[in-house]
Amino acid sequence: MPDMINILSYEFIQNAILAGLLASIVCGLIGPFIVTRRMVFISGGLSHTAFGGLGVAYWLGVNPLYGATAFVLLAAAGIGLSEEKTDKSDLLIGILWAMGMAIGIVFIHLTPGYAPDLMTFLFGNILTVPRSDIFIMFILVLFVTLSVLIFYKGFVSIAFDEEYAKAMKLPVRYLNIGLLLLIGLSIITLIQVVGIILVIALLTIPVAIAEDLSMNFRRIMMISILLGIAICWAGLFVSYFIEFPSGASIILIGGILLAVIKLYKAIKPQYP
Repeated sequence: MPDMINILSYEFIQNAILAGLLASIVCGLIGPFIVTRRMVFISGGLSHTAFGGLGVAYWLGVNPLYGATAFVLLAAAGIGLSEEKTDKSDLLIGILWAMGMAIGIVFIHLTPGYAPDLMTFLFGNILTVPRSDIFIMFILVLFVTLSVLIFYKGFVSIAFDEEYAKAMKLPVRYLNIGLLLLIGLSIITLIQVVGIILVIALLTIPVAIAEDLSMNFRRIMMISILLGIAICWAGLFVSYFIEFPSGASIILIGGILLAVIKLYKAIKPQYP
């Protein structure tokens, strides 16, 4: 087995460790809101919409993350505005999901040559995250973190009881749109690590485990961050040593850990 010290000296391993850390922070900060508000389907729609932006950006010859960010933020704003005007937001999400994938496929087809990099955006490859994308991820995580800290009480209010938040005269519409935009930015952060297909799992698995360990919302956020770090780093080294796909390794480790926690809770003795 390669010497651990030598492995950590490689820049791509350092980048992967940083990417896992940054991804875990947004998972812990945003994941609990997604689970509490049952926004998993919305998150899936946004993540797949991002593929359209990736394809367009690749066709234009710019960093695919820029295109993905633009598409996701536009989609998030559109979903947020539509929720106020119609009860058919699920229909819009489904359309955006399909259209995003279709646009991405078309523009990839229009781009001369083969685009192997975009496969990492579909399925993730934490071992290939470049230092330039680490900087982009850091900016996104910083923005998400500051936003959650500033608007924490408002986001918690709409997550647990939107009607009460309206009765308290909170700006519910803007809080909903703001939360959707933060979910979109979180998805962009995670795409490099686990890919568009698996991003929903990384946003929800650490939260599902944390909810079995605590009932306090703040503690759930902190536990989710720590679990995300452990899962991402474990998946990273499994991927490196055994040569498994990194995105799938991360999610499988998280899924196994969740299953173990659920099994333990089911069979442990119940004391009065």
